[in-house]
Amino acid sequence: MKRIHLIASLVFVVALTGCSLFRQAAPTPTPTETPLPPTPTTVPATSTPVPTPEPTATAEPVDYGPSGFPPNINPLTGLPVNDPTRLERRPLAVKIQLFPRTGRPPFGLSLADVVFDYYQNNGLTRLHAIFYGNDYEQVGPIRSARLFDGELIKMYKSIFAFGSADKRILRRLLNSDYANRLIFEGAYNCPPMCRIDPGGGNFLVANTKEMGPYIVSRGEKDERQNLDGMKFQRATPAGGTPAVQIFTRFSISAYVRWDYDQASGRYLRFQDTQEDGGQGEAYAPLVDRVTNTQISADNIVILFLPHKYEYKSGNSEIIDIEMKGSGMGYAFRDGYAYEVRWTRPADDSLFTLQLADGTPYPYKPGVTYYVIMGTSSILDKKDGGIWRFEWRMP
Repeated sequence: MKRIHLIASLVFVVALTGCSLFRQAAPTPTPTETPLPPTPTTVPATSTPVPTPEPTATAEPVDYGPSGFPPNINPLTGLPVNDPTRLERRPLAVKIQLFPRTGRPPFGLSLADVVFDYYQNNGLTRLHAIFYGNDYEQVGPIRSARLFDGELIKMYKSIFAFGSADKRILRRLLNSDYANRLIFEGAYNCPPMCRIDPGGGNFLVANTKEMGPYIVSRGEKDERQNLDGMKFQRATPAGGTPAVQIFTRFSISAYVRWDYDQASGRYLRFQDTQEDGGQGEAYAPLVDRVTNTQISADNIVILFLPHKYEYKSGNSEIIDIEMKGSGMGYAFRDGYAYEVRWTRPADDSLFTLQLADGTPYPYKPGVTYYVIMGTSSILDKKDGGIWRFEWRMP
């Protein structure tokens, strides 16, 4: 058991408690939806300057991966960075809340390279956002960790910022080999983690620039890691099925819609705005209050992973999500869908995606969102390129 000696006294805040392969359902009527509001052009400004995301390639287009990335190419996006020294460190992961809705919009989410969206407990979801090619001084709002975060830390060899966790989850994290790379709220760790109060909101945020120096001060190395695994190709792969709209529903509270935008070649994220108790889902664009832009992605990947209850009593639940061996999923890019198989050869390696013929799936260079569904989840595919996934616990 690894013992961690922290300089600061740590504040342990108990997280919200209560916290078969998939089958394809017969088509059902599309839920009634309220009219969508126009995409906002402005959101409340923060007190810090708006960052400039890393530029895309300016030279002749080149495809990269799944290994052998040049020193200036981000292996999580397939794009060059203007400062290659930024890649000489570990990835930086931040746990970002989606609920309560009053905490939206998030800070700095549009600057992440890779984001995982998954079920936490009691019908709600949170985001595990990974930053590597970009930095920002206020990323959040930050909330508590779950067991699956540990799997992602091992895969990406990352530094992880979170609020705290249920004592059973926190015990597992602190007794891990990566415990010195954990940053959670304490008395003397601002920076890299601070409280801010814009417009009367009390938000916990992380400064990604300070996360590396912080773990170094605690005796941990912060150096470039092997992040091989993603193959990037600018040309749209052949054999895709139209996919202009993707729904992912976890509960009456948590549901998302991604619309393919032909002009930008990206999927735009729309987030739930109300409980759907039968009256229908309602959406609004999810924006980044830092960049004033709608959250978007070049790649959406739905992964089917086993879920099991680690603890359940009444409304209190802790769910463990396993990602070992291999499984199935769907990858979306350029308005098309591709059936894929994911494979994770070791705990400390990224998973890879393969097409039906066994060749590596080619991601579009840019940002990737992974949505984690259970193996009992339902797919309802409709004409016109509409895909609807509904999370189910076995």
